[in-house]
Amino acid sequence: MNGFFAILNRLKYINRWGLMHCVRSENVMEHSAMVAMLAHCLAVLENKLSGEDLINPERAALSGLYHETAEVLTGDLPTPVKYYNAAITKAYKEIERGAEERIAKTVPPELTGELKGYISQDKTAKEGVIVKAADKIAALIKCREELKAGNAEFAGAEKSTLAELESSPLKSVRYFLDEMLPAYELTLDELQQ
Repeated sequence: MNGFFAILNRLKYINRWGLMHCVRSENVMEHSAMVAMLAHCLAVLENKLSGEDLINPERAALSGLYHETAEVLTGDLPTPVKYYNAAITKAYKEIERGAEERIAKTVPPELTGELKGYISQDKTAKEGVIVKAADKIAALIKCREELKAGNAEFAGAEKSTLAELESSPLKSVRYFLDEMLPAYELTLDELQQ
């Protein structure tokens, strides 16, 4: 019996933003789907804006889809805790690697070669950098949704996340912020006009 996908199915039970009141809860599975779409978009844009095919958009999308796999065992540790100091960050990274290894052991043998690199990702690879940017954009979108719903608790997170994205060297991030992010403020009717 291979339990890999049954384990991943439990990502829908892991809620994000654990230290903050949310008007609408967000789970890791839906977050991962959004990051996958955004990573694909950013990879395509980065290639087009640079005039080179340096990033594989499909690999970026799959990396985004699997980027939080370890959280099915670790839960979603809030960012302020995860990065409180170097010792905690190092310890958490070790826990995360251990969780990835445990989950990788559940992958069916026929899929191991294809999936192992997505479970334990090289976050410094080109696709990893794109996924990190997509993850931040997804966080910014969540912050803006909460603010739009009247939840001022997300004001600080929105400000710091936007500042981090604005300092990104990726052309695709700048393009997304300027050309695509404003549409998230519109209603469905306004988006269709």
